[in-house]
Amino acid sequence: MSMLIDLLFDMDWLFLVGTAAFSISGYLVGVKKRFDLLGVLIVAILTAIGGGVIRDVLIDRVPVVFRDASPVSTIIATLGVAWLLSLHKDWNAAMHRVFVLADSIGLIAFSLAGAQVGIDFGLNLFGVLCVGFITAVGGGVLRDVLVNDVPFILDRDFYGTVAILMAGLLYAAHALGYSGTATLWTLFAVGLVIRLLAHARDFRLPTV
Repeated sequence: MSMLIDLLFDMDWLFLVGTAAFSISGYLVGVKKRFDLLGVLIVAILTAIGGGVIRDVLIDRVPVVFRDASPVSTIIATLGVAWLLSLHKDWNAAMHRVFVLADSIGLIAFSLAGAQVGIDFGLNLFGVLCVGFITAVGGGVLRDVLVNDVPFILDRDFYGTVAILMAGLLYAAHALGYSGTATLWTLFAVGLVIRLLAHARDFRLPTV
């Protein structure tokens, strides 16, 4: 039973959850900007894989998306579902809430997935925080720059701070011997609650 749970909820699944969530996030940004079909597709793919590609280049390995078909397959399947659900029809308050939820899921999933890559590569705390942060926010930054928006990490919602926090918590849990599926998904749930609460309460770091 324990092996079945590990198989169903391992790091690969967390990575794919983040990929699907960021695909929706990018898709909705393209819809909001009223891009054509190709424009929406480019923004969605960039959001979903951008952070991981930057991370892999930094740690000197071939990007996962060039070796494993599952990320691209997940993106295509997710965009197909989004189209069938008519998420492209109008940008309204409900779509904004869907965007926040999808972007938050992607942020937390990728911060943990990126941090785990850093741990697997034997990086120190600073290295784990960096690769976790880059994996989580890299695609969103590329997306926002591409569509001429100010990236979230610069001024909104405790966004980048949550990514760093979750990467640090995973590193600490691993150092204390609490690595594994239960720890990973517990941190995911905790991080998602923190991120959504920060957005709802408009938590921000002090401005300069």
